[in-house]
Amino acid sequence: MDISINTPALLFPAVSLVLLAYTNRFLALSNRVRSLHDKYLINPTPNKSIHQQIKNLRYRLKLIKNMQTFGVLTFITSIFCIFFIYIDQMIVANVFFALGLISFIISLFLSLLEIRLSNKAIEIELSDMEGLEDPSVIDYLKSKFE
Repeated sequence: MDISINTPALLFPAVSLVLLAYTNRFLALSNRVRSLHDKYLINPTPNKSIHQQIKNLRYRLKLIKNMQTFGVLTFITSIFCIFFIYIDQMIVANVFFALGLISFIISLFLSLLEIRLSNKAIEIELSDMEGLEDPSVIDYLKSKFE
């Protein structure tokens, strides 16, 4: 495959938007950590819900850190790819482009995991409300058509 200098440059806008989204997720998470910390300081007695949320948040923070790391790695490998295209080293450029794509895929996969964990965090938050049932998607759709 022959790539031009524009090919890796196409990743820049996509990676920029993804990193912006990751930063927003991190900021929302940090606000949640601060509010849980305040709740814990007010009432330091063990609360299963808060402990589960803290465990979930710690794991999500690690995921976001790795998402951001692989996103930045995508930028770096794309820049190296452009450099090696510029000095006409196409084999090395192709390797760096492939590495950039792989790191972008890993970043997006970690983002998917973090999104799933954020849904779990909401379920933990709602778990202390009795009588609320979580219908399956099929049950929900059936109720809409009945």
